[in-house]
Amino acid sequence: MFENLSERLERSFKILKGEGKITEINVAETLKDVRRALLDADVNYKVAKQFTDTVKQKALGQNVLTAVKPQQMMVKIVHDELALLMGGETAELQLKSRPSIILMAGLNGAGKTTFAGKLANMLKTKRNRKPLLAACDVYRPAAVEQLRVLGEQIGVPVYSSPLGGTEGGLDPVKIAQDAILEAKSRDYDTVIVDTAGRLAIDEKLMQEIAAIKAAINPDETLFVVDAMTGQDAVNTAKEFNERLDYTGVVLTKLDGDTRGGAALSIRTVVDKPIKFVGTGEKMEAIDPFHPARMADRILGMGDIVSLVERAQEQYDEEEAKRLERKIRKNQFDFNDFYAQIQQIKKMGNIKDLASMIPGVGKALKDIDIDDNAFKSIEAIILSMTPKERTHPEVLNTSRRQRIAKGSGTDIQAVNRLIKQFDQTRKMMKMVTDPKMAKTLSRPLPSGRGGAAR
Repeated sequence: MFENLSERLERSFKILKGEGKITEINVAETLKDVRRALLDADVNYKVAKQFTDTVKQKALGQNVLTAVKPQQMMVKIVHDELALLMGGETAELQLKSRPSIILMAGLNGAGKTTFAGKLANMLKTKRNRKPLLAACDVYRPAAVEQLRVLGEQIGVPVYSSPLGGTEGGLDPVKIAQDAILEAKSRDYDTVIVDTAGRLAIDEKLMQEIAAIKAAINPDETLFVVDAMTGQDAVNTAKEFNERLDYTGVVLTKLDGDTRGGAALSIRTVVDKPIKFVGTGEKMEAIDPFHPARMADRILGMGDIVSLVERAQEQYDEEEAKRLERKIRKNQFDFNDFYAQIQQIKKMGNIKDLASMIPGVGKALKDIDIDDNAFKSIEAIILSMTPKERTHPEVLNTSRRQRIAKGSGTDIQAVNRLIKQFDQTRKMMKMVTDPKMAKTLSRPLPSGRGGAAR
């Protein structure tokens, strides 16, 4: 997402390159191009105009320091205004009741049921909460079953009507109320209520979800919207808000080929914060929405903070110490290698992770990184015997041929992986060696390019 917008904004800022100072003429030319870039990204016209007017006012009011170039100053002003446009501060979930109740709303196909599962998984694994999913969509075929499958996948129970899923005989309001009673009796501290999606702004279904909200008095009412629908998403969000007065927005499918207009417009149009974004199909693919970090990514600055946070979520201190001991003894094996791959995969989409590193996203924009890139490596490792994974030195030619056949690859792929593994092991041993670390940290002698003369 935002790749085209990032490129357009970068071209816009180049207008100021080489300029000695900010003037009304060069600012007007730059912002004309910025406004076009925003409109092409499907940002609401009024929002785009208001944005560029504010940037112009702030840019012309700046006394540019001699150490700061006009282009750099404009990038900073646009960054700050983009962050404000998307909400400024990160909006947290407000879960004060016991049980806390979260009501989900949205159109069909927005990914509402899947997001309910992701949210339950996040609350369980990262916030140590005990969630219960409530299946209140009695209209869509297999909606209850879909939620049950997701619940089993993440280890979260699902409450549904004991009458089954037949349309007409069930009352979604009563199911939601009964789910809350179930939560209280079994000491669940959070209830996530999944409701029926709407094909459009359907009056009957809008009345139904309004009735559910009135009956259960949720702590949070989240409107789930598909970011791929662009400006239509903003219009739908506005209509839902007029009827439901929800507390926050969830943008799904931000990993898709979307222009990003919804993310940039929705806060201004409905005056409700974006609280979460969905960034993939996996249950772990959910992130709190950070306006300033998103502004960083739009302007090609990466998002190192989010990358570090994702890595820390997969980091186990005891496991890291165990691994370090093995590396020092040169005992790092294919079992450890395989475990590290699994941790990287849990962090999310590979291209999305790479885009968080400043400068890398731009370099990879035309490169298709297959998210299944690890599959052949995993197949080779899993085709080894336990002894071969633990003692790579026994991997002779005949064993390698057997592994290639078993993994559906060829002998060259197996040889390449083993060579890369050996190089990785040597490098890791070198880095963890105290003597080598001391040598690497020692300044170079004077006259050899390291010390000042």
